Amino acid sequence: MLEQAHPLTADRPQDFRAEFRATLALAWPLAAANLLQMMVHAIDVLFVTRLGETPLAASSLGISIFGLLLWTGSGLVGAVAPLVAAELGRRKHAVREVRRSVRMGLWISGLVSVLFMGVCIAGAPILRATGQAPGLSSLAGSFLSVLMWSMFPMIAAGVLRIFVSALGRPRIGTVITFLALGVNALGNWVFVFGNLGMPTLGLRGSALSSVITSVAMLLAYVIVIQKDRRLRRYRLFGNWWRPEWQRFRDIFAIGTPLGLTILAEAGLFTGAALLMGRIGEAQLAAHTIALNVAALAFQIPFGVAQAATIRVGMAYGARDPAGIGFAGRASLFLGIGFMALTAIFIWLFPSLILRAYSVDSNPALVGFAMQFLVIAAAFQLFDGAQTVAAGALRGLQDTRVPMIIAVCGYWIAGYGTAIYLGFWTPLQGVGVWIGLAVGLIVVAALLLTRWRMRARLGLLPSIAAG
Repeated sequence: MLEQAHPLTADRPQDFRAEFRATLALAWPLAAANLLQMMVHAIDVLFVTRLGETPLAASSLGISIFGLLLWTGSGLVGAVAPLVAAELGRRKHAVREVRRSVRMGLWISGLVSVLFMGVCIAGAPILRATGQAPGLSSLAGSFLSVLMWSMFPMIAAGVLRIFVSALGRPRIGTVITFLALGVNALGNWVFVFGNLGMPTLGLRGSALSSVITSVAMLLAYVIVIQKDRRLRRYRLFGNWWRPEWQRFRDIFAIGTPLGLTILAEAGLFTGAALLMGRIGEAQLAAHTIALNVAALAFQIPFGVAQAATIRVGMAYGARDPAGIGFAGRASLFLGIGFMALTAIFIWLFPSLILRAYSVDSNPALVGFAMQFLVIAAAFQLFDGAQTVAAGALRGLQDTRVPMIIAVCGYWIAGYGTAIYLGFWTPLQGVGVWIGLAVGLIVVAALLLTRWRMRARLGLLPSIAAG
């Protein structure tokens, strides 16, 4: 029978409605922080759009490389979330265990950032090798040479955000990201167009603003953790040089498949940007805008997925199969339900959305973006389903098979379709976006099936004896 004296028993809901409320309470600040983070990036797009079609296309290529690396690194250290959640599920005040996980997560953030910055330095040659125009590749490489300095602060801030969220302080991330929104808007205004006596840096100015914003976010997390009485007791930054090799290996064991999963998904969209670059600058610029809209909507179910990892992870650590089921169902209901609303909005009001990007003077770009948004609306439900299902499985520390599903679904089904329809049919950019939809549909179907079969596949913990 289930343990009745477990320290988290009173905190773990015993029915679906209670779990739904608990998941919503954790998910909404996470989702809000994700949305604000995307708005931080959207500000970059809004400013760069005013520089013209070529700088916008170059920034899209640069961000496609940077974002791919950033998401991969964030996925790798994302293993901290299920490890911390499981420790808190086993014992409510697992101070030493939590500290070990977070400390090693920060170590790994530094290691992968150095590696990824090296890739950014080679950004221009990489882009030329994919067939991008030399001038566009050089401009994107110059952009990356500045933006790469934000790699470590962004990944490390993600680790600290996991920590504060698992400890019941998810609103901290929301507040810090809201402040970052203002910092980035001011930075873009100052450095892109040379206000307040600063030189006009154009595209590089937008990258510099991103670096300043990411450093400010990391410092804000450090300050808050040091000032908050509950968070301070974990002494995250004391003896930070001391290795915890077993926990280091644990993070790599869970995080490597997770990072590769995100690499497969982000790589699909990066690959789509590279395909668009070969089709034409107007379609690439339209792809950038439409993808930014879809990515904004995605941040809500992604926040729900983060909450699912923590809620499912706590139930997993407590050896509570019923709690695992409640947490997964509540998360799926929230994520898919929201994406249904965004799909309807994008479908009905695409022109209203595009007005925010000030592209009315470019009819070709607007026409392409409208077509892409219609497809984006169609795959919203599947995008929400796949990310929440992946988050729930992550809470069970199940990352290897989802990685295989992601690689096959995104790259064989999705990218294969995108290449065929984009270059072997008259559909061009529309065909590429249909390929994106195919990849998401396949992965969502397979991950949902794995979640439903979790007991039969042996993913659930053994029930503790009473």
